[in-house]
Amino acid sequence: MEKEIKAIIFDCDGVMFDSKLANIKFYNHILARFNLPEMTPEQVEFVHMHTADESIRYIFKGTPYVEQALAYRLEMDYKPFIKYLEIEPGLKELLDILKPSYGLAVATNRSNTIGRVLEENGLTHYFDVVISSLDVNNPKPHPEPLLRIIDFFDIRPDQAFYVGDSEVDVETARRAKIPFIAYKNRKLPADYHVDNHLDIAREVLKIKK
Repeated sequence: MEKEIKAIIFDCDGVMFDSKLANIKFYNHILARFNLPEMTPEQVEFVHMHTADESIRYIFKGTPYVEQALAYRLEMDYKPFIKYLEIEPGLKELLDILKPSYGLAVATNRSNTIGRVLEENGLTHYFDVVISSLDVNNPKPHPEPLLRIIDFFDIRPDQAFYVGDSEVDVETARRAKIPFIAYKNRKLPADYHVDNHLDIAREVLKIKK
């Protein structure tokens, strides 16, 4: 397997980071700005998987504040919320193992926050390319983010893996024809299921270290 696969592509939220608390605090802050109640559990699940613009439109649906909230989000400094992101166990160890031999990339529906998140957590240097929702015409679940990455590496879809944790990620991988690794979500249809990042090296790529 290690001779065939040339790149590993990671989703950000829920895969590289446990970001639910950060997302909750971020979007609840925006809602509070307009004196609206905090998110429902359904809204929390939605914002975990979708772009910031899609999330704002969803949680502000039916209010007169959609456009104002979209504008306010662009003015906000995301730095106060980065402290609520928690790096997933084994991620840095996995990246250290993979970096010498594999292309590494991020495909995320985050927008203008992904660069700051990677930098603040000391992860920027690991990745050859990072594709956010701002870098494509069609964010996930459209396959464009993944197709952009395999074009960057000049490889076939079957020479990469996409690591994700949501139905949006499954659909994105399926449409791009890229094999899918489900992280901490055994309910998802996937080529592989892992519960720790180091399992990707040991069980999927068969790297003995």
